[in-house]
Amino acid sequence: MIRPHDSLPYRHVLTLPAMGSAVRIARETTEQVLAEWGVGPQEPCTGPALLIVSELVANSVRHAAVLSPNVTVVFAGGPDAFAFGVHDRHPYRPALYTSTVAGSGRGLATVVELTLELGGSAVVRGDADNGGKSIWVTLPLQRSGAFRVR
Repeated sequence: MIRPHDSLPYRHVLTLPAMGSAVRIARETTEQVLAEWGVGPQEPCTGPALLIVSELVANSVRHAAVLSPNVTVVFAGGPDAFAFGVHDRHPYRPALYTSTVAGSGRGLATVVELTLELGGSAVVRGDADNGGKSIWVTLPLQRSGAFRVR
């Protein structure tokens, strides 16, 4: 699994069976990780991050479970950014920034819109063996000093 945010000092990894309950557990874990790292609900990226994680995990469960029995969410953070990657072992890599996203359903289009509105970035990275991928989202933190481990 590719982890492009090695420069961010904090990490949390969550691996779940690719089933419906994974969405709820991933969302709850995201809330816990953000709170633990001192990023509260008043931070502009908090609500969108919860929605984005939920959508990406739901997509993995819906579209990749046949080839990927697990879905992994990697969280990374630092003083200025909160990043997370959702990984599965299905080889299909969706296009995030093309007009086909809007026609294929609203999920990924919503992910991209929310990410860009917050000044963040989203990227799809394939595994070295081309047998899976991660969708990484990086969101800036607006409040200075928001990030601290409790």
